[in-house]
Amino acid sequence: MSKEFQVAYIPIGVGTFHLESAQKEFEKSCKLISESTTNAVLPKEMLLSIDLLNGFLNEINPDLIILQNITFANAAYASEVLRRFDCPILLWTLREPVIDGGRLRLNSLTGAYSAANAFKAFRKEPLEYIFGAPEEEEVVCKVKAAIKAAQLKYQMKSLKVAAVGHTPQGFGFGRAMDLEMMETFGATLESIEARELIDKAKAFSDDEIEEYLKDASNRTVGLENTPENNRKDFARLYRAYKEYVDENNIGALASRCWPDFFTAFGTPVCLVLAMLNDLDVAASCEADTYGALSMYLGMQLTGMPTFFGDPVSMDEKENTVTFWHCGTAACSLARKDTGAKIDVHCNRKIGPTLDFGCKEAEHVTIFRIGKKPDGSFRFLLAEGKALDRPKQFNGTSLVVETKTNAKEFVYSSVEAGYEPHFVVAYGNVADELEILGHFLNIEVDRYE
Repeated sequence: MSKEFQVAYIPIGVGTFHLESAQKEFEKSCKLISESTTNAVLPKEMLLSIDLLNGFLNEINPDLIILQNITFANAAYASEVLRRFDCPILLWTLREPVIDGGRLRLNSLTGAYSAANAFKAFRKEPLEYIFGAPEEEEVVCKVKAAIKAAQLKYQMKSLKVAAVGHTPQGFGFGRAMDLEMMETFGATLESIEARELIDKAKAFSDDEIEEYLKDASNRTVGLENTPENNRKDFARLYRAYKEYVDENNIGALASRCWPDFFTAFGTPVCLVLAMLNDLDVAASCEADTYGALSMYLGMQLTGMPTFFGDPVSMDEKENTVTFWHCGTAACSLARKDTGAKIDVHCNRKIGPTLDFGCKEAEHVTIFRIGKKPDGSFRFLLAEGKALDRPKQFNGTSLVVETKTNAKEFVYSSVEAGYEPHFVVAYGNVADELEILGHFLNIEVDRYE
């Protein structure tokens, strides 16, 4: 991209309040923001006049604005910011430092009402807001989460998503339109037919796939037990996908799988997608494009591959939901006692696919970019922990004890008409994703 991500701290106010108190809050706020990102632009002083504000605004090109009432400021200050920039904004109100029956030191909260009133006149998206002093944990977490969400929104402007083939019949929920993807998320969507990659794979000789076969063998358990023709055809397909991803700078990929790779190629694509997920390329099956984008967002926030699968079982007594799919989970998500075990596809009985239970985690986030019947987008969010459980069915599986009531989660998400594919991210990133939804003006359904 032509510019680096930038966070601008804009502390607005007037000089008629207690400036010694304001200066202390200013310095603490600068410290928090600079510790939260290396991409912060901070003013040298509090912006206590429109002239000072405009001077600072002339120097910045922000992707996130942290707009703080360092003291009271009327709506003219916020209006000037909103008039000049269309990026996400976090509005921050400072807590009164002293309540002693004497002078009102900051009056930041009244200023926030003025700023918020102006925001609603300029913007359609929800206002992102936090109240409190710079040292308070809730404030620290909110500032950091807002920065991560804004950075993710910025990153999507350079993201290329690939759709490999079409969704199977009855899986139309996974289709995406290029203009819609760009308008809503900023990402570019390109398409390629599955047969193009199949034809490319068929052309590779045994020598040309040796390093790909070795790489997969090092990541998995039992690949050598797969029939030789399937093992080599997998490696051919792995190279074809990997080269396509690298040559086209693809960050997320949604691939058609059945029936083509069984009928036209004779070997499934499941393990190929698992390899890509291990290589930090979000890869979904059944050509679910917004599933792949959901995986990408979770991966960027956690720094780990995400699990992609169907909710297939619910246990009210344990308060758990089991997520499963045919065998595309990243090898690095496998339990240590089994490793990334290789087997055959549960229905087609052709390999190689993966067959293991996923490792435990104290915090996971269930996530889905969905669409409502009217075509508008929505986010589903829920939190939980991944339990230490062996595989539940043939394929790859993950058992999540949900923070919310599991039965209510299942009933509510089914009744709301959510798509049957979900992402489980290894980490607690629900706050960041909720804020991202707000920044994108997307409805958020958070189950707590």
